Amino acid sequence: MHDIRAIRENPQAFDAAMARRGLSGVSDEVLKIDEARRSKITAAETAKAEQNAASKQIGAAKAAGDDAEFNRLRALVSDKKAEVARLEDEAKAEDQRLTDLLLTLPNLPYDDVPDGADEDDNIEIKRWGEPRAFDFQPKEHYELTAAKGLDFETAAKLSGSRFVMLRGAMARLHRALAQFMLDVHVNDNGLTETITPVLVRDEAMYGTNQLPKFAEDSYRTTNGWWLIPTSEVTLTNSVRESILDEGELPVRLTAHTQCFRSEAGSAGKDTSGMLRQHQFEKVEMVSVTRPEDSDAEHTRMTGLAENMLERLGLPYRTVVLCTGDLGFGARKTHDIEVWLPGQNTYREISSVSTCGDFQARRMNARYRPEGGKPAFVHTLNGSGLAVGRTLIAVLENGQQEDGSVELPEVLAPYLGGKTRITAEGDLA
Repeated sequence: MHDIRAIRENPQAFDAAMARRGLSGVSDEVLKIDEARRSKITAAETAKAEQNAASKQIGAAKAAGDDAEFNRLRALVSDKKAEVARLEDEAKAEDQRLTDLLLTLPNLPYDDVPDGADEDDNIEIKRWGEPRAFDFQPKEHYELTAAKGLDFETAAKLSGSRFVMLRGAMARLHRALAQFMLDVHVNDNGLTETITPVLVRDEAMYGTNQLPKFAEDSYRTTNGWWLIPTSEVTLTNSVRESILDEGELPVRLTAHTQCFRSEAGSAGKDTSGMLRQHQFEKVEMVSVTRPEDSDAEHTRMTGLAENMLERLGLPYRTVVLCTGDLGFGARKTHDIEVWLPGQNTYREISSVSTCGDFQARRMNARYRPEGGKPAFVHTLNGSGLAVGRTLIAVLENGQQEDGSVELPEVLAPYLGGKTRITAEGDLA
């Protein structure tokens, strides 16, 4: 949500920032509705004052025995009362129009976000690890004999396309990865582990900007709950309608949840394997900070996601998203892309975004600076990491010519000391 006062005070700056998002002349419509709303409020206040003044004169007219004046004033009070009610209703309607419009407008990109049209204009800012040189043609994850525990056929019978069942070594590896990520975030990174609902009300989806613009991207139950597309929704909204003490910040949370996305508009894209699923699991990171700390927190959270890949020995690169690829609620985003030798390319495995006070305004999430008035917090979120995509990367980067897979050493404690998956699909 945008600050209407900031738009009112500097519409040129607002329009310039929106133009970088591909939107032009936005402030004209916003300010037109805002002016109509304010004029209705002013008119209602004037009519109310006239009503009050007439009310005070009624007693004097009655005491003076002036029936004509008494009746005139009483009729005037009644008319003004109706006028006030009408104007207040009209002001409320204009206020709703303004809110509805502001809810559909994306966040303003930071000045240092590169301009661009799409992902081809993103800028690489870091690269770690050397992609392994194979002396055979590497396969994609779903082609590996070691990954026979990835059962797409049975999942399709149960649920249709873009679902998978994990069996045996695949299920255990998936669970080990999630547990490893949580342990690192809690024990080493200082995040508070949280178990959250996966069903939320409209308000939560509005708070983290999935609604109203992206309703088709999520699933809704028949009784009005939404299945979360990520635990960013629940973790971030945990501070909604709150005023935190400054000493409580930063709030740093992590959660491992199932996530659900309809993948609307992605027909024909990444349909092979488990790269893009309707149901998947993710370990999420969310931070709530003071405004002056959010830039440093963004850098910190990006480093946490990168470090997770480094511990797993998975090559990656980090890019900063251009304006044309920037998410709706973000002011700046770092995408971390892991190397997938089966595809011979880097693919996104984490997106770390800073949202400024955009979500906080939608949630009314504030903090009280020492000796000051309540102010909006800043919110940040990022994958730490997407569990299924990490499993894909582990399989593809660790694959051997005989069909087996060598696993990262850091996972051995979570796998009963096992360090590989045989070509037959067993842990060994």
